[in-house]
Amino acid sequence: MHNKTNRKQDALNYHSKGRPGKIQVVPTKPTDTQRDLTMAYSPGVAEPCLRIAENVDDVYKYTAKGNLVGVISNGTAVLGLGNIGPEASKPVMEGKGLLFKIYADIDVFDLEINATTPDEFVAIVKALEPTFGGINLEDISAPTCFEIERRLKAEMKIPVMHDDQHGTAIISGAALINACEIQGKKLDKIKMVVNGAGAAAISCSRMYLSLGVKQENMVMYDINGLITPDRTDLDEIRLQFATTRKDIKSLADGMKNADVFVGLSAGNVVTADMLKTMAKNPIVFAMANPEPEIAYDIAHATRKDIIMATGRSDFPNQVNNVLGFPYIFRGALDVRATAINEEMKIAAVNAIASIAKKPVPEAVNLAYNTKNIKFGREYIIPKPMDQRLIIEVSSAVAKAAIDSGVARKVITDWDAYVEELRARVGADDRIMRTLTNKAKQNPKRIVFAEADTYKILKAAQIIKEEGIATPILLGNEATIKRIMRENDLYLDDVQIIDTKDGCAPNTQKYADHLYTKRQRKGVSLHESKKLMADRNYYGASMVQFGEADALISGLTKDYVTTIKPALQIIGTEDGINRVAGMYMMLTPKGPVFFGDTTVNVNPTVQELVDITVLIERSVKQFNITPRVAMLSYSNFGSNGGVIPDKVRETVQMLHDKYPDMIVDGDMQANFALNPALLRDNFPFSTLTGKPANTLIFPNLESGNIAYKLLQEIGGAEAVGPILLGLKKPVHVLQLGSSVREIVNMITIAVVDAQEKEDAQNNTLKK
Repeated sequence: MHNKTNRKQDALNYHSKGRPGKIQVVPTKPTDTQRDLTMAYSPGVAEPCLRIAENVDDVYKYTAKGNLVGVISNGTAVLGLGNIGPEASKPVMEGKGLLFKIYADIDVFDLEINATTPDEFVAIVKALEPTFGGINLEDISAPTCFEIERRLKAEMKIPVMHDDQHGTAIISGAALINACEIQGKKLDKIKMVVNGAGAAAISCSRMYLSLGVKQENMVMYDINGLITPDRTDLDEIRLQFATTRKDIKSLADGMKNADVFVGLSAGNVVTADMLKTMAKNPIVFAMANPEPEIAYDIAHATRKDIIMATGRSDFPNQVNNVLGFPYIFRGALDVRATAINEEMKIAAVNAIASIAKKPVPEAVNLAYNTKNIKFGREYIIPKPMDQRLIIEVSSAVAKAAIDSGVARKVITDWDAYVEELRARVGADDRIMRTLTNKAKQNPKRIVFAEADTYKILKAAQIIKEEGIATPILLGNEATIKRIMRENDLYLDDVQIIDTKDGCAPNTQKYADHLYTKRQRKGVSLHESKKLMADRNYYGASMVQFGEADALISGLTKDYVTTIKPALQIIGTEDGINRVAGMYMMLTPKGPVFFGDTTVNVNPTVQELVDITVLIERSVKQFNITPRVAMLSYSNFGSNGGVIPDKVRETVQMLHDKYPDMIVDGDMQANFALNPALLRDNFPFSTLTGKPANTLIFPNLESGNIAYKLLQEIGGAEAVGPILLGLKKPVHVLQLGSSVREIVNMITIAVVDAQEKEDAQNNTLKK
């Protein structure tokens, strides 16, 4: 209960702190000068108004309509919370808008309306048609939702979709196609049980019929039992799925010899005994949330031949609507479709099913910390992080809209369209979501040298609850527990080690190791043991001896104080002469890597070469191809001086020693980041064509100033400093880091530990 209360407060804080809510409106045109404002409003705005008045389709040319979706609800069926009203539904609708933006770059206005009857709802939404390019209906109770969607689709000339119905239907339809293929079953022969008769269940059943399932082979149950023609409590929509079979009544009866079970009902309504009676190679989609109709582990223990999908992210084959709705609307908007019709939905189903059968990109393997995800029982639908979804699903939907005659804009250059879709991906902090997912697949033990601070303890609780890492806390136990108690932090089962009195576990072993390494550098055995009272020395020793996988420190200490023990105890990687600090800057245009920003004050040419090699290798580990710009105040010899000369010599050495590295300079930062500017002025550059994503600074001063300016004025999120070159993972926080920044750094540390573990295992195999 204690932990649950804490999570509730975290959720409330997330939504309320700073600017309330999760979304905002951001101008897309310059607004800095008076001329900008006269163009944006009066008198300049009159010109596009007149053009649209002459030709209404020009609204797509001069306004945001073509990339704007209305997410609309009346709050009558919100998640699992029921009829809580339109105001209470707004956090969910904002969240839906956020998903549209981060997955498909679609802008959203969320609208929560006081309208409970179909007539009221339809009248309001229909009147909004001039504003939006599409309408996503959300969290509307059945059976009203069926009537509302039917009428809006008939009366409006923009795409309308109730995602609660069709999203689950599309994703589970793709899963059904692939599961049947793996299990050797034909859609027109399978016997199916559907438990649940709400909006999603009805739409799923309709989709399965469209895919080839026979209605006579389908039975449906609702909260009152089997749906049959003689029941008097059913509307016409549910009666369409009534069965005349006389040999069944209970759910257990229906499960006998069934090939497929589809659950959109309540948790734990299916028993192991029921599962045992299903046909050979059963398919179970237990999609109730948060508890499936039968627990995943019970189902697999009961039937080894099962293929199972759930609505949960912690099990394979998650039926997640985010695989569908962003990309369906993306394709529909891009051809200015007048509807989302059956052809477009079927195209989405087939595209999603097809993606799962293709080789998985390395970025997806990276995100899920797996070497080779491949089509099979535990991978029948793509993962949400798969960036192929926006390309393949959106393209398939757009083509289906054109072919079925509902597109008002025809795409002729499909290669250009694919590039346009590709460009929409990565315009956010997707990389951190990918790394977080990877960390969760193989959590590591993280030791915190400053555990007697609120921020560290709060971050430790988050990463423990999220399954990112297992924290180990160094500090005074009484102080740590007092901070936990005062701030309602739940870390009671986490190991706490107090190093101060020299009696902490393994102190002597750690001291002996330090003495062996530093005895000829002025460190006695007695002093070695005294140093182990310092938590940075003790934490680094834990990592060195495998009692922890990574060390996090630096929140309250200066950088040198934190890094010195790691260098003395752990040392640099084999073949590496120095360490370097790198920041990953999360910008609206994607991640950009800065280095060195924390360690080397005024590197020589050789040191700059070493730093660049370290950083370039690290960027590759994020599954990003490094495009390295060596920065200066000069462009390719336009100015002389110590710094430009040093940078040019470094570039020449890199070209000679590492001919496959994409690197150039000396160059100014604007030329590195603006490919058009670089092409027009220096077409010979090896970076021409795309912007640099890795910036190497000539000295610590320039790098440090640059990342802090970008962080404070440019609004970029700084992840780091990521310490490179040590034999084992140690990462030093920026002084005064926020809890979010600490969590990001822990995530990086876990992934770093995974990479180093994999490298060590590969070396041992050789």
